[in-house]
Amino acid sequence: MPRKGRARLNAAAAALATLVIAAVLATPALSSPVSLSASPMDDDGRITLGELFDGAGSASSVVVARRSGPTAVLDAGLVQAAAARSGLQWSNPDGLRRIVVRQGVSSGSGAASLTQTSAGRPGATVEVLTYARSLASGDVVQPEDVVWAEVQAHQAPAGTPQDAADVIGLSARRALRAGTPVQSRDLTAPEVIARGDMVQVVYISGGVSLTVTGRATRDAALGDAVIVTNIESGRAIDAVAVGPGQAVTGPAAQAARANPQQFAALR
Repeated sequence: MPRKGRARLNAAAAALATLVIAAVLATPALSSPVSLSASPMDDDGRITLGELFDGAGSASSVVVARRSGPTAVLDAGLVQAAAARSGLQWSNPDGLRRIVVRQGVSSGSGAASLTQTSAGRPGATVEVLTYARSLASGDVVQPEDVVWAEVQAHQAPAGTPQDAADVIGLSARRALRAGTPVQSRDLTAPEVIARGDMVQVVYISGGVSLTVTGRATRDAALGDAVIVTNIESGRAIDAVAVGPGQAVTGPAAQAARANPQQFAALR
């Protein structure tokens, strides 16, 4: 081969090698599989990958969210994406939608103890769960709808929820104003069936599933008992509401009544 040809070939090979090296350096390390901690907690308000996942390794100190009250509720999809950016692979095998992170256990911490120790002092404040936006009657509380805020101790209602996870997914009984403390009496399970709605009623037993259509005789929230009239036979069916326009009867009804959200997720 002529000298010029060999020189060009060597130059091309060198350029290709440079591109390969650059590509290798630019490629992130292989993802490391991790598992979600059984009970994620943090003690300083900065939620890190190491506090969320077992085996986070060098990514343990990466901050993914902040907690301003006794608990923080994180979107599982966003956490999964943040983990992937740091080279961690979390498959979310349980199909979680939310992750609840609680304040780490320490002496004298927590909203309840703060209320007990400071409520009697003039001008003292306590942290309570409040509404981040105004809700209309019937609105379902989402994770972004509640935040922890400091209020004057004498303005904090007794018995306010101490965990945001306890109110997320519930429905407002009446119009609620942004900034007001969350109270359990103002919330209820969301209505999924209204009186007169057409409802698909499923009978499940031993792997056998039968479906009939009927009309609801009353309003029903998730897990409520509801009588549905079969539109073909006119017979009344005792069922349990498991979703919008959906109910179950038979042996599955007891399981649905005990844990309607989990039952609905498995459907």
